Amino acid sequence: MALPVASRTPAPPDPILGLAEAFRADPRPVKVNLSSGVYVDDTGITPVLPTVLEAERRMLATETTKLYKPIDGDAAYRAAVRDLIFTPGHEIVAAGRSATSHTPGGTGALRVAADFLVQEGAPRTVWVSDPTWPNHPQIFGLAGFRVRPYPYVHPGDRHVSIDAMLAALAEAEPGDLLLLHGSCHNPTGVDPSQEEWRRIGDLVEERDLLPLVDFAYQGFGDGLREDADWLDAIARPGRELLIASSFSKNFALYSERVGALTVVAKDAESASSAQSHVKVAIRANYSNPPSHGAEIVTTILGDPALRAQWEVELAGMRGRIHENRRVLVEALESRDIPGDWAPLAHQRGMFALLGLSKEQVAALREEHAVYVVGAGRINVAGITKANIDPFADAVAAVVGK
Repeated sequence: MALPVASRTPAPPDPILGLAEAFRADPRPVKVNLSSGVYVDDTGITPVLPTVLEAERRMLATETTKLYKPIDGDAAYRAAVRDLIFTPGHEIVAAGRSATSHTPGGTGALRVAADFLVQEGAPRTVWVSDPTWPNHPQIFGLAGFRVRPYPYVHPGDRHVSIDAMLAALAEAEPGDLLLLHGSCHNPTGVDPSQEEWRRIGDLVEERDLLPLVDFAYQGFGDGLREDADWLDAIARPGRELLIASSFSKNFALYSERVGALTVVAKDAESASSAQSHVKVAIRANYSNPPSHGAEIVTTILGDPALRAQWEVELAGMRGRIHENRRVLVEALESRDIPGDWAPLAHQRGMFALLGLSKEQVAALREEHAVYVVGAGRINVAGITKANIDPFADAVAAVVGK
């Protein structure tokens, strides 16, 4: 028996991680990488947060075993994640109608969600924004879903194209999965307003869709609670949904792969039953989760002083991203680059979409050693004093052609 014939042809590189590999291999002395979605300080380093170091110190002093964790993770971690999403006093928490599982990163949460839905016989159509994170279609496509796009951003004014979005989703069938970005939309940085979230929630009710909210950047937009501004529009009393959380960004725990999948059901009994099936999907996928990163998160969120310090650290990262947006707009406008760049300053999160053509993106890479994704998605958090001028000069050169 031989390997499949198709495996003998190399797969194309990952659209994001592949660029990082190409950047590292680029021998040019002046080069800029704004492709990978990681936070860096002004020296270009992704730091370990002081609260993370303190949590690890405490963990090392008290750790006595390396036993397996439960299939869905420790109860303390699951409760901490739930309360960070909803707050302890939310109706969902009070009714006990949610169940959280510890997963390897937000990507693991998305894959577990897909496997759970497939194994339970849910409809195999998922609606994703156009554009979206490139791994979304891949995750659900490989799990057996039909991936259908819905328009998201109006190309002219960098706002949510809500009418076009809702018109497309009016074709969705009951039970279809609707993938939404909870805040800091990747790749555009454009989020719905409160009124737009309400309209999306109304459509979810009318079409009887199942929302899956990818909540990867909580706290990187406007604040921990402000970034959950989608919650009450989507998670209405009795409404069922799924939430994929990630702590790569807001705790800077990229390599630890810390995430969670939360199932919100109509009542506590349904949540418990659904959790038993989620655990089946986890057991068949990776058996049980890694411990270290989740214990860091649990330690920080469970200690009032550490949590307060972490929120200050998070605000510092968020503030740097906001300032980088201002610097970006100033750099682009000062070079008289064609286009309306001002809205970039008011968007949320790590990413901005410049709206470049494939040819312009290729020219940035080949002629100027500037690496960006797709239609010009850049990681705003990767802007530094050292790279902003080479980057803006390169954009001016290729857009002005």
